[in-house]
Amino acid sequence: MKVVNTIKQRVPGFGVALLIAIISQLLTLVIPDLGAATIAILLGIILGNTFVRQPILTAGTKFAEKRLLEYSVMLLGLTITFQTILQLHWSGLLFIILQMTITICAAIMIGKWLQFDDGIYLSMAGGNAVCGSSAIASIKPVIGASDEDAGMAITLVNLMGTVLMLLLPILGTVVFGNVDLTRGALIGGTVQSVGQVIASATMVNQSTVEFATLFKIMRIIMLVVIVLVFSRIHQHNVSAEQTVEAVETDVKKHKIDFLPWYVLWFLIFCIANSLVHLPNFIGTFAHFLSSWCEIIALAAIGLRLNLSAFLKAGKRFAIYSIGVGAIQVVAALILIKLLIHA
Repeated sequence: MKVVNTIKQRVPGFGVALLIAIISQLLTLVIPDLGAATIAILLGIILGNTFVRQPILTAGTKFAEKRLLEYSVMLLGLTITFQTILQLHWSGLLFIILQMTITICAAIMIGKWLQFDDGIYLSMAGGNAVCGSSAIASIKPVIGASDEDAGMAITLVNLMGTVLMLLLPILGTVVFGNVDLTRGALIGGTVQSVGQVIASATMVNQSTVEFATLFKIMRIIMLVVIVLVFSRIHQHNVSAEQTVEAVETDVKKHKIDFLPWYVLWFLIFCIANSLVHLPNFIGTFAHFLSSWCEIIALAAIGLRLNLSAFLKAGKRFAIYSIGVGAIQVVAALILIKLLIHA
């Protein structure tokens, strides 16, 4: 009976998020450059702060925001393999490691300078460095970020991802000419979400899509490392404010969060896909489900975002997002010039 009641409570909010996701997918037929994920979160923000604010939706949107992003992360493991590393060669791998390190350091330093707590700046660091919303979903439990902090970080990361998605095909061609490898490295090494990377590279050509996807997958493979590192950073931050006994109690209480279940399954699926070549339809279907889970979750996040609170801190958030994005792009251009040659 309790399960039935829970499902009934979640249906209205989940249904609205699903409807927004479907509308977003249809709108990509008209405005394909934006991508369904970006449209979903923008529609969610608009509707959630105007017409769709009923308390009855809360249980369903909260479920969609939390669980569907977790399922999206898990399913990504079936779409990639560790053999991808070999296709990038040492220079491509070094580029990704340095680019991610610079992005993470920049997000943390600027976040601290702007006096955000670690729930915001670690979410921003992971979201920008790895794979947008999916990375933030993976990092959130190990850093103890609130739903509000994670939601704001996801919104910022997606908005900046949209800007870079539209800008980088032009910038890459101006700087690197018609070299698909370097244009793909710029897009795949910088743009936030998987969907945004593909949409951005598609504006150039299919060869650029292939290179950009390889670089992006390399960033996703690093997700497990990022989750573990960020959990340690958060523990250090907590230990600076608590007694040793309090920290030990907190660690014991949340030890399962050091590697969330969906990140573990992401790793298991990725290893399985690397060791045993799974049929193509499995990867295709997993990508399809992962994309839909992410789009529905982003619609729910938009519906739950308090726009007035977000705008109240607008100046700081704008400085933060633009600052991290600018450093990402400049670092990528320099590293590509130094390390990657067609």
